[in-house]
Amino acid sequence: MAFNPTEYKVLSFDIYGTLIDWERGIYGGLLPLLSKLPESDPRHPSKHSYDKDRAIAHEILSSYTKLEAQIQIEHPTLPYPKVLEAIYKRLAEQLSLPASETEITEFGSSIGKWPAFPDTAAAMQTLGKHYKLAVLSNVDKTSFSKTLSGPLSGVKFDAIYTAEDIGSYKPDLKNFQYMVENAGNSFGAKKEEVLKVAQSLYHDHIPAKKFGLRPSVWIKRGGDDAAMGGRLEDVKDQVQLAAVFTTLGEFAEEVEKAFGKA
Repeated sequence: MAFNPTEYKVLSFDIYGTLIDWERGIYGGLLPLLSKLPESDPRHPSKHSYDKDRAIAHEILSSYTKLEAQIQIEHPTLPYPKVLEAIYKRLAEQLSLPASETEITEFGSSIGKWPAFPDTAAAMQTLGKHYKLAVLSNVDKTSFSKTLSGPLSGVKFDAIYTAEDIGSYKPDLKNFQYMVENAGNSFGAKKEEVLKVAQSLYHDHIPAKKFGLRPSVWIKRGGDDAAMGGRLEDVKDQVQLAAVFTTLGEFAEEVEKAFGKA
């Protein structure tokens, strides 16, 4: 069946990776650590950049992603800034590099500095004309408030559900249960009227299918081989996608067309 955007009342968004460029933000936050590598090391910041040497950035961010998943499974109620601090420490250990407490703390509090994608604000304004917009994010309320007052300033959400509220991190299905129940109570939306919109296959699309949501919308930031969120070829049997868009702006354009015809 063809994807029909007019059949939904609520859009449930992942934020970091979909609206916020978390790969760029995290990579930037790791530069103080990477700068301690020998200058002959190809991972030293003097030898590469995020935009020009994607293979090296991919390697670094893939290591980050694995550590994040491990720590969130081990400590499902650990506040996200503390998760970031633990990742920084473990990554430093893996690289056999020293990490000062100041560096560790600064990385843990860096979430509000991660930039939004260029198309985010305009796309969200468009989508807000047609749906209730709900956040389902693996962060704490304080960190998200910094993002909301910083890079997402001007973007309006109708509901915000964080890992801190729920007591677990995605891909735990409890997070999706919490979101659907609250969307129903707040907006009168049935489960089948909630559409998941996200970049991460691992955090969002795989559990969305397991939980029984209708096929979701993949915002394919970073293309087919993004360092964070997984690769479709590895999990294609575990997801059910209604549509795929390269940017959130493309999705918003499709929504405008659909409601214009409705």
